[in-house]
Amino acid sequence: MQANESGVSRAGGTAHEAGPEAPVISLWALFLCFLQVGVTSFGGGTQAWVYRAVVDQRGWLKEQDFLTGMTVAQIMPGANPVNVALYVGQRLRGAIGAVVATAGMVVPAICVILIVGAIYSGVARYPLTHFLLLGIATVGVGATLAAGIKAARRIERRAAPILIGIVTFVAVGVFHVSMIPVVVVLAPLSIFLAARRK
Repeated sequence: MQANESGVSRAGGTAHEAGPEAPVISLWALFLCFLQVGVTSFGGGTQAWVYRAVVDQRGWLKEQDFLTGMTVAQIMPGANPVNVALYVGQRLRGAIGAVVATAGMVVPAICVILIVGAIYSGVARYPLTHFLLLGIATVGVGATLAAGIKAARRIERRAAPILIGIVTFVAVGVFHVSMIPVVVVLAPLSIFLAARRK
């Protein structure tokens, strides 16, 4: 059994196939993947970079599986990128994978925040600093938007999910309703519609 560049020990199949012959993602590869994302991503664009690393580049998860995890991450307490790391790590290597993926995501972020915070305190008074931060924020928004559009193109188009998505966007994005009542109302409705369809 040999590991390829993606850290997958090949025993047949792909990283997201079930069964005893499915390959096992090494903990080291999992840690390095999220370490890279934690170091190179910024703000709200982090989930888009996780999607690119886990789904596009390494093929560790199917797109639908990742979107399911991202949905759960967004409605659970805590930072969304950390929740996504927990989900991906747990899916690939169980509890230990969740710990390793989260460590890879959080440790570099803490170090970068401390370093950048120290630097920012000395250069915050310069207009160029705010201009650069605005550019970084724009990159994060663009990455998130690109990943969302790419995923939306592959989602099954049915009236109920589209309507629920629009209602959620209008309630939270336009009228600034808290996520808690929106989830409390729409999550059971979504589960009911999915169960009814099956």
